[in-house]
Amino acid sequence: MGHRISPPLPLTTRLPLLHNSSCFINNLALLSSPVTHKSICSPPTRSLLSYYKRSSYGTEKNTRLCRPRVSFFQLFSTKSDGCESLKKELLDTIAPLDRGADANPEQQDRVDQIARKLEAINKVNQPLKSDLLNGKWELLYSTSQSILQMKRPKFLRANGNIYQAINVDTLRAQNMETWPFFNQATANLVPLNEKRVAVKFDAFKVLGLIPIRARGSGRGQLEITYLDDELRISRGNEGNLFILRMVDPTYRVPI
Repeated sequence: MGHRISPPLPLTTRLPLLHNSSCFINNLALLSSPVTHKSICSPPTRSLLSYYKRSSYGTEKNTRLCRPRVSFFQLFSTKSDGCESLKKELLDTIAPLDRGADANPEQQDRVDQIARKLEAINKVNQPLKSDLLNGKWELLYSTSQSILQMKRPKFLRANGNIYQAINVDTLRAQNMETWPFFNQATANLVPLNEKRVAVKFDAFKVLGLIPIRARGSGRGQLEITYLDDELRISRGNEGNLFILRMVDPTYRVPI
């Protein structure tokens, strides 16, 4: 007798899914792995399974567990340390410059760059509403030719300390020279925004004794660009830079 050949399986026949077969595991792995030339029904290799594990939830979990955590206090400390180092760098840079009178263009640019770095991390966004602004400040550096009096011989310039006082509650300001002239000027401050004021001088004193009324010509603008309890940076409407340090927070400007 001849051999009887069984008819082929119909196209509609459904084969059972082998959940535990190596073919099924390999097929799953291949869906998320690079194309391999090995047979899809060969036993899964160690590298392939490890790749499958790494490409799924395990990677995300491990990444999340290994991600460095930085606390709020660490961030705050880092910013504070950066601010203090910039302040020290600024003060060290301007110390030998005689309030800016001895600064050459390269040194002026260096001071301006450091000042801008401090201004970028300024924490007091509304200095005209801050009590930190109140009191007497000593001028450490300026690019203003009128304050530095560069056109005069050195012995006719203000050789002693120069101060500026501000009171935000009364919106009053006062500029004070010491040795040898002791000149003074007082002004009203008109807020233009949260940082900038218009300065309107109303009285002067020559030699600290002789009063002179202002005739309306002494005007300008001042913007407080950096402020803390010991350092203030300001810029004038003509682009001049002023750097001051606090010397007396209790000082009151005459009304």
